[in-house]
Amino acid sequence: MKLMVRLALLCGGLAASLTASAQEQTTRIRGTIVSLNGDTLTVHRRSGDTVTVAIAAARIAAVRDIALTDITPGSFIGTAARKDPNGRLIAQEVVVFPEAERGTGEGHYAWDLGPSSTMTNANVDAVVNGTQGRDLHLSFKGGSNVVTVPATVPIVKFIPAARADLLPGKVVFVVARNGDAAMHFAGVRIVVEKDGVKPPM
Repeated sequence: MKLMVRLALLCGGLAASLTASAQEQTTRIRGTIVSLNGDTLTVHRRSGDTVTVAIAAARIAAVRDIALTDITPGSFIGTAARKDPNGRLIAQEVVVFPEAERGTGEGHYAWDLGPSSTMTNANVDAVVNGTQGRDLHLSFKGGSNVVTVPATVPIVKFIPAARADLLPGKVVFVVARNGDAAMHFAGVRIVVEKDGVKPPM
């Protein structure tokens, strides 16, 4: 009897965990701002459709261009990458997080910036000159990898932004949870174009 009770509790806990995990799944929205009306941001996505995002609880930021030389051992970065024919990870963009956000999204996982792209959010252990660019030696919980950064790749850092920056025509990258309708989302994080610098992620 005790064993059955324990199994029931275990199964119930597992089901609750799976439900919570499903609810916490996020969507990445890339597009151009159509309008901001109160707490509702309307975005025309690259895919051609238009969605709305509730932004009352969203964090808003922008990015600023920096040089690869500004990335040093100890920096915490995120980099979308793809594999070249030799299996090497080639960066598509690099974003430096502020120290207060160290650990954000840490790990190596699938991404949707392009076909078969990945994201690595990790600590920079070393920056080494390579034949195709500089190689970032990265480590994260459970693993490590090396990402080559070509000279043409956008390299940015997060900077503050506000609602006043959410202007029609500005490019945005939004991390959001599904809302109460198919085309309505709840914003978690918004990165908006500022001073001509578009979010590359």
